[in-house]
Amino acid sequence: MSEGAGKNFGLKQTLHKYLQTARDAVVWKLDGLSEYDIRRPLVPTGTNLLGLVKHLTCVELGYFGPVFSRTMPQPNLWFEDGAEDGSDLFATASEARPDVVASYRRACAAADATVESLDLDSSGVVPWWANQPVTLGHVLVHVTSETCRHAGHADIARELVDGKVGYAIWSSNVPDHDGSASKMRRAERLAEVDRWAPAAPRTPPSAERSAERRSKATHGRSMSAPRPPSRTGGAPPWQTAGAGPRTRAP
Repeated sequence: MSEGAGKNFGLKQTLHKYLQTARDAVVWKLDGLSEYDIRRPLVPTGTNLLGLVKHLTCVELGYFGPVFSRTMPQPNLWFEDGAEDGSDLFATASEARPDVVASYRRACAAADATVESLDLDSSGVVPWWANQPVTLGHVLVHVTSETCRHAGHADIARELVDGKVGYAIWSSNVPDHDGSASKMRRAERLAEVDRWAPAAPRTPPSAERSAERRSKATHGRSMSAPRPPSRTGGAPPWQTAGAGPRTRAP
């Protein structure tokens, strides 16, 4: 969307449009990937593509539902008794990709109804912010910011899987990065950094990072991610169509 979009839309419509662009990007990043690649944790904190969609479903249901005393069309995992901390960040073996995406779409549609029916200065209360009073404008900015942040996570996660990048399905907004000239520029920049920052702390070896993660797990962590679902005990429903090959980044 161009910088001048606000001239043609009211403030609420402009904010809403940016939110929708980010929503679409997060789902788009799943396209063309196998079940394995959309579910596997890609960084030590456990970030995975399908888990981002599941998490954002809870975000939409939470902030545009009870905050404004509105009924939502489906339960929110955040508020379920006994839900494991961080369980909204991983899809279980019984949760098929189409179902997770459909759940997100339903949550977004219900959130849209809230946005469309209220004014930006309509008031609400966020219980998990110590009952802090908010307005629809505040919440719309917050959810747009969070969704854009996770869309950025999805950008990097998808690039790690198969090298594909892009801002949106309708606009890449990324210069060519696969050509020989681009690869040469990256090599030159890496060499420059090695020359002028040789004394900078380096990323610890994988063994040290593993030890750090074990230490954190031992001493507790407020948002520790659950283990990915086990593949024992029969194939989960989404594997009946084939999990697909594991993709390697170029």
